[in-house]
Parts: sequence; C-alpha cells; structure tokens
Amino acid sequence: MDSVGSFNQHEGKWTSADLEVRDDERQIIPSPWYGGVDKCWGLTHSNTRNLDKGYSEVDPLLSNDTLWPPVHEEENMPNAAQAMPSESICTMVLQILAPFLLAGFGTVMAGMLLDIVQHWEVFQKVTEIFILVPALLGMKGNLEMTLASRLSTMVNVGKISSSREKGKLIIGNLALKQVQATVLGFLTALAASVLGLFLDEKLTMNDAALLCCSSIVTAFLASFLQGIIMVGVIIGSKKTGINPDNIAAPIAASFGDLITLGLLAIISQRLFSCIELYPYVIYVVCVIFLCLTPIWVMITFCHSESHKLLYNGWEPIITAMVISSMGGLILDKTLSDSNLAGIAFYTPVINGVGGNLAAIQSSRIATYLHFHCSLGTLPEDAKRYYFPFRMFYGKGYSNRTARVLMLLAIPGHVVFLFIIYLIQGANTSPTPTFLSLYLVAALTQ
Repeated sequence: MDSVGSFNQHEGKWTSADLEVRDDERQIIPSPWYGGVDKCWGLTHSNTRNLDKGYSEVDPLLSNDTLWPPVHEEENMPNAAQAMPSESICTMVLQILAPFLLAGFGTVMAGMLLDIVQHWEVFQKVTEIFILVPALLGMKGNLEMTLASRLSTMVNVGKISSSREKGKLIIGNLALKQVQATVLGFLTALAASVLGLFLDEKLTMNDAALLCCSSIVTAFLASFLQGIIMVGVIIGSKKTGINPDNIAAPIAASFGDLITLGLLAIISQRLFSCIELYPYVIYVVCVIFLCLTPIWVMITFCHSESHKLLYNGWEPIITAMVISSMGGLILDKTLSDSNLAGIAFYTPVINGVGGNLAAIQSSRIATYLHFHCSLGTLPEDAKRYYFPFRMFYGKGYSNRTARVLMLLAIPGHVVFLFIIYLIQGANTSPTPTFLSLYLVAALTQ
C-alpha cells in the first residue's frame, strides 16, 4: 500500500484505499537500537515506519526526539494548545495544598528524627555522616522530583495510556533511577570522605568504608521504595482526574525525607556495630550493591528514553550532589556547636519545603512546554524564563503558578514552625530574631 493519504494524480481525488490504516500497523513499536526486534519484550518491530501513519498511544515518548510528527505533518494536527488541560486557580490551589501540607509534615518528622539520631553513637564517632544527610536527602529530591516530572508529563500528554507502554516506561525509569541512586550514593560517600580527611585526620579506612556502604545502601533502598510510591501516586492521580503535576512531587517528598533519614540512621548504626569484630561485612555489602548496577543498566536499555537519559542526565544531578555536600559540611559544623544544637529540627523543613514548591513549578513548566512547542524550541513568550522576577507578573500559565506557590510559601512555613514549637515545647521556643531570619531565608529561597 502506498503512503497514507497519497494523491491520485489521474483522478484528482483521494481514494479510500489510500487513506486506510490497518489496526495491526498502528501497534508496531519502533526499536531503533536492536535492528527492528525488541529483545527485551519479545516483540517484532519495524524500524522503517511511514511518516504519515501518525502516533498511536503505544508509541514511545519522544521516539523521534520530539513529541510531534515532522513539520510537514503539523498542519494536519489540531492545535496543541487546545489539548492542554485547563484548570482554575481554585482547583490548582486545592490540588496543591493538601500534598504540600502533607509533605511539610513529613519534613517536620524528618527534623524530629534528625534531632534524635544525632546523639547516636555512629553520628558521634563518625561525624562525617552529617555530610551525607543533606546530600542524600537532596539526592532523593533530585531523583524523585525528576521522575515525578517526567511521568507526570507523560500522563498529561497521553503517552502511557497503553498497558504495554506503561509497563515499559515504568520499569525503564525505575531501573534508570536505581543506577543513578547507586552511582550518586558512591560519589556522595567519596565527597564526604574527602571533606572528612581535610577536616579530620582521624578518618580511618573502615570509617570511609562505613560511609560508602551506608550511603550506597541507603540511596538504593530509598530510591526503590520511593519510586514505587511515586508510580502509584501518578497512576492513581490519573485515574481520579487529578493533575499529577500538582501532587506527585509533594507526596513523594512527604515520605522521602523520613524514609531516607531513617534508613541512613539504622543502616549506619548496624554497620558501625560490626566494624570492630566483622569489618569485612561492610566491604562485602558494598561490593554486592555495586555489582547490581550492571543489571539495572541492562534493564534501562529496554526502553529508548531511559537509554538516552542513562548518558545525558548526569550533569545536573551530580552538580546538585556537590552543592548538597557543601551544605552537609555546613550542617556538620553547625551541629557540633552546642549553641545551635536545636537547628537539626529545622534543617529538613527549610530544605524540603522550597524544593517541593520548585518541583511543582518545574513539572508544570515541563508539561506546558511539551504541549506548546517541539523539542529544542521555546514559545514566543519565553523571555519570562530568562528573568526569574518576571515569573511573578503576567497572565501566563507559568506566571499564575508562580504566584500561587509564592503565596503558599510563608503561610506554610508558619504552620510548620508552629508544629515544631508544639513538639519541642515552650522551653525551646525560637526567638523573634530567629523566626524573622528564618522566614526571610525561606522567602528568598
């Protein structure tokens, strides 16, 4: 059959046979790196797909590096902006508010946990673990929020409606996240060890191995648990008609800090108890988790987009890890000061709330860009993305979101500070100076 929509030169009209597209042809999924056979999923595919067949719901996201067909097909498509889901400000606020408060309560609980575990033996003897805390919590945010934004955008553009494609996307993205978590866990421990050597010459080889093993195991397990939660939240929000851009990131954060910090404390304390009699246990566990990495890499290759991100998605998360490690160094020095011992309660809160709001905004912007322009181009009003302050005035989609999130920041922090006050008691209430500086820092953030 000639290409769909071919023109009959002799009769000057389109024939019905030319317009026919067989259902079985729409189910062909291109597999560009296996020469036409998807070896991971046992499906036979064609790499030479006619440009005019259109996109079916089972086509991989960005299979041609764009959400849209070639330029000569665009005029046959409906305007992309018309497909953008519409929501009122009231709907957006209601959808964001509950997950935002839930995430804030999670950060408060994480702060309470950090205030307790900072007195554990492993935190007292190997103080470099404090350097791991912001780095691992930040890594959780970086990986989870990225996954949330990616899957939310896929849901909103209708690319995971098919059960087959849904399974491939989920497994590929989770495997990719495990690779990233393992590598970042190792790099985080390496950075903590190097900083520890500069600041404390007493750091031994066993202590460095303890940092490495604790970081890798914590990152691996936390990433796995939170990834499953994230997928469930996004799929559930789709079924209930809620925009996943508004709720996925905060709900992930509500459990993320608590899970990550709890795992780090328990794992490091258990390994520390083995360091005297069975030091080899630390090395064996570390090697086992590192050896799992090639398995996750092979699974990642099963989906084209995960495969691409395995090569292209490292720069931002490694940069964020380095910045978080610097924050961990500051935390290590802060908690060693007896006058600032109570600051542990507030650290996860001020770090987490700002990150949650930024994740919501970035996820919504990503969805907006995917709907309104092809990959590599920006909309005509893109100047507002170059200057942050322009985001807070205007009538655009992103401007409205930025104003709503900014208005939620200070009231949210006030609520969380009040909860901390109730938990700590009146004897340790913060001073007006501290509250003022805290809120200024939160607003600036």
